[in-house]
Amino acid sequence: MAFIVRPVGKEKAVATEVQIYEGALDKGLEGVVACSTAVSSIQGNTLNFRGYTIEDLAQNSTFEEVTYLLWNDRLPSAEELKTFRSQLVSEMELSSDYIEVLKKIPTQNVHPMAWLRTAVSLIAHWDTEANDMGAEAFKHKALRLTGKMGSIVCAFEAIRNGKPILNPKKDKTIAWNFMYMLTGTEPKADHVKVFDTCLILHADHELNCSAFATRVTASSLSDLHSAIVSAIGALKGPLHGGANEQVMIMLKKIGTIEKAQAFVKDALAAKEKVMGIGHRVYKNGDPRAAILRKMSEKMTKEMGEPHLYTMSALIDDTMQKEKGLMPNVDFYSATVYYSMGIPIDIYTPIFAVSRISGWIAHAQEQYANNRIYRPRGKWVGKDGLKK
Repeated sequence: MAFIVRPVGKEKAVATEVQIYEGALDKGLEGVVACSTAVSSIQGNTLNFRGYTIEDLAQNSTFEEVTYLLWNDRLPSAEELKTFRSQLVSEMELSSDYIEVLKKIPTQNVHPMAWLRTAVSLIAHWDTEANDMGAEAFKHKALRLTGKMGSIVCAFEAIRNGKPILNPKKDKTIAWNFMYMLTGTEPKADHVKVFDTCLILHADHELNCSAFATRVTASSLSDLHSAIVSAIGALKGPLHGGANEQVMIMLKKIGTIEKAQAFVKDALAAKEKVMGIGHRVYKNGDPRAAILRKMSEKMTKEMGEPHLYTMSALIDDTMQKEKGLMPNVDFYSATVYYSMGIPIDIYTPIFAVSRISGWIAHAQEQYANNRIYRPRGKWVGKDGLKK
């Protein structure tokens, strides 16, 4: 027998005794409810953060405001947002001794996500509160990790290209500073708005693979840095955050509009996966992809490569017609990032720059009502062997 916690109403939860049947195995835990959460939810094809739809937040909020929402279960006042933004940006600068260590981490033939995983693990050694499990220490670490994540990604790009690591400007947003530190030039206002919206769209997504990895590590009462490193490891995979990078590589490989539809049909005939298409939970379309599709059409046209959007739309439409599958958030984000001149292998680290806000919200929730994760496995091995 086992006990599963099921929510009752909005505030209560009860333990319900259920029978574990011999055949009760869901590959990939599909459809299995693993915990109660108030961070974000998917209902049909609607995604909401703390009760606000993703469409509303993408249109009317900033990434800092959404981060505050995820951590505090409410939107900030104007004054609270000003203070919160200042706190985040003040944590963006990397110390000189930490930078010296970063410069010694190999960058050649190393995927940026592997480098980021190491860099985030290392930063704990400069955090005097790394092993302090108190509530105040958690807040401080949350600000530090979120503020520094973008700076670490930009540091990687600078180091591997032999360029100086730029410091953030404290009167600017996380989106503005990321684009500035990545390229070395002040970004266009409309690009900053697009990028900020992308950060909002990627900030959280219910109990996805990396959020679950965060919660599993946090459930052992390990430190926040370890939980985030676990999340980065999960996000690195091509079936999770790495899909956006693979989408752009796919489009480059296809090359022309004329080859797009044939590529899809050949992939389907060979039973090969088309990257960025389909989602485990959304069956009627990912709402984030709908927002990004409009952005992709506009951005690719502005950069003079509208064929990238046309190819994407053809693949999208063909997959819907042939298999009833629709794009996920990775599909159109690839061409949006490409249109802003962002290196392809930086796409997944950008995902981490955004998703750190959601990971922290999940870690916070896990610590507050903790029970260590310890599922069971269905035995399929041999029995009764004797030597």
